[in-house]
Amino acid sequence: MPRSAARMSRDGRPVTWLGANFWSRTGGPLMWRSYDPGIVAGELRVLRDHGLNMTRSFFYWPDFMPEPDRVDEELCARFADFLDRHHALGMTTVPTFIVGHMSGENWDPAWRGDRDLYGDVWLVARQAWFVREMTRRFKDHPAVAGWLISNEMPIYGAADASRDVVGSWAQLVVDAVRAGGGTQPVSLGDGAWGIENSGHDNGFSVRDAARLCDWLGPHVYRMEDDVVRQHHAAAWVCELTSTFDRPVILEEFGLTSAFASDENAAVYYRQALHNSLLAGATGWIAWNNTDYDNPVVREQPPYRHHAFELYFGLTDSEGHPKAQLRELRDFARVLEEVEWERCTRAATDTALVVSSYLDTPYPFTRAEDRAYVQETGRQAWIAARLADAPATVVRESDGEWEDGFRLYLAPSVKQLLAPTWYRLEELARGGATVYVSYSPGAHAEQRGPWYARMDQLFGVRNQLAYGLVNPIEDDEVEFVFERDFGSLGAGARLSLRAAGTVNSRCFLPVEVVEGEADVVAVDGHGRPALVERAVGSGRLVLCTYPVEHMAAVTPRVNPEATSALYDALAARAGVRRPVTVADPRVAVDLVEHADGHRWVWLVGQCATELPVKPVVADGWRLTTRDGEPVQAVTLPPYGVVVLRLDAE
Repeated sequence: MPRSAARMSRDGRPVTWLGANFWSRTGGPLMWRSYDPGIVAGELRVLRDHGLNMTRSFFYWPDFMPEPDRVDEELCARFADFLDRHHALGMTTVPTFIVGHMSGENWDPAWRGDRDLYGDVWLVARQAWFVREMTRRFKDHPAVAGWLISNEMPIYGAADASRDVVGSWAQLVVDAVRAGGGTQPVSLGDGAWGIENSGHDNGFSVRDAARLCDWLGPHVYRMEDDVVRQHHAAAWVCELTSTFDRPVILEEFGLTSAFASDENAAVYYRQALHNSLLAGATGWIAWNNTDYDNPVVREQPPYRHHAFELYFGLTDSEGHPKAQLRELRDFARVLEEVEWERCTRAATDTALVVSSYLDTPYPFTRAEDRAYVQETGRQAWIAARLADAPATVVRESDGEWEDGFRLYLAPSVKQLLAPTWYRLEELARGGATVYVSYSPGAHAEQRGPWYARMDQLFGVRNQLAYGLVNPIEDDEVEFVFERDFGSLGAGARLSLRAAGTVNSRCFLPVEVVEGEADVVAVDGHGRPALVERAVGSGRLVLCTYPVEHMAAVTPRVNPEATSALYDALAARAGVRRPVTVADPRVAVDLVEHADGHRWVWLVGQCATELPVKPVVADGWRLTTRDGEPVQAVTLPPYGVVVLRLDAE
């Protein structure tokens, strides 16, 4: 099945934004007060010379709108010069209007008072007026590539804003862009942090934004306890965001050099860029262009109290390129060589079913259930990538899904809607392999499987006792395969680290009904661990352990054995994988070129050099980008290699 391939376009042609969020090192957010055209031109030139083609820029709201009905014309003239300097270098920018939050500080115009940013009709009108006026001034400049309404408005506005009020505010300010004559693409700048991606309801719905906006822009800065999860943090959010059929621009990502060495900063950028490309992102804007460690900026907020914010730059405070900028340069070269504008994500046979309990606050359910779905789904998605069976997200809340996937993964499930269970059986009858792993959830409220007809669905009799769980006794859960199953032969063993809360570190005790299902694997105590029931031309597979949840809450666990289980499921389901690598420290994914060939990404998750011998399916030929046949490659530490795949 095809994966989301929505792209930004200009004059009917696809464009790729590769750039940086921009504040000049002369002043950070206060740069417009001390605007130095020569320094700005030099800063832009360094970015351009490293393959970047655009910036995201900011109207610092207190300065640009000093009174409720006036904009500062001198600052507007400086911004016009800023646009001219972009155009002279063949670059574009995306101006951001309501900049009241930035890098650990909120700033209000002096005239705001305590008025509500979303619900006060006068203040909303003032924002819309400002958006309209700034659009009117700059709409015809060729350097303007798009518009952003805000910078991380959920942090600046009320934390408990309602979806209806936020949606009305968003409609009015987006309409103000059009009222000002702006025809360029527009988005909100909210970070795509809504409930559909995070499980947290901040009033900003990603689904609602997709109806208003021309692109969706995740902002991702994660603190993790697992290196592979960290490398896929931005990618997972991009994958979730891509389900709304809008171009996904990784609008903010990056790191402060205060938190990472140069070498590890380069690794993070490399992994974030390539993994997000494979997860549906079609544009990238790093945070940010420069460090600010100079006597003026370090004395001003937010840098005075958030000193680490001084060092997020692609260049240092003297304008010299850092390792992060060199990674962007190398990424730009890859995009050019593969002709990225003529590429789309390759189709996949694997779907990851994401429970609607992520994005829907059903009556008498808990917020912890939403966070559980998000974290468990991410771990399962990573395991599928490491199994070289990359999954696209299928949201239960989108209703009935299209047929066509060969493998459906429903990982560590506590809750799905009742009709969904019938739909899963229908998909299996149609020829799919449907995998479900059990979980009672992570808390004690209504702890247990919210399944419809579980026993009949999987051909088992559950042995649960009401109100109780069956704790996992061992620190390592072992699966022993009693028969061949996909890529795992009879006698194969998988070891998985047990983890979870007192409520979730549990297994599902079942008896298998003879003639209805078969035991595929048992645990270390001889109990059914993996059960398969044949239905129609497909099958339902039940895992009695919450293997994805256990991995999701275990530090420094990846790669782990769930990827081997998913590899076996993919083989059992007949998932089409033209190129695979046996080592789970290497993920394989494909991109299709309009001319018919494919590009193969090998993304390493090993801290040392790794020899790799790709396995190529019959009928395909693997070469370097220069056309030399490939039998084996060596991946640098956490490295990426892009190869070409042609039909023989």
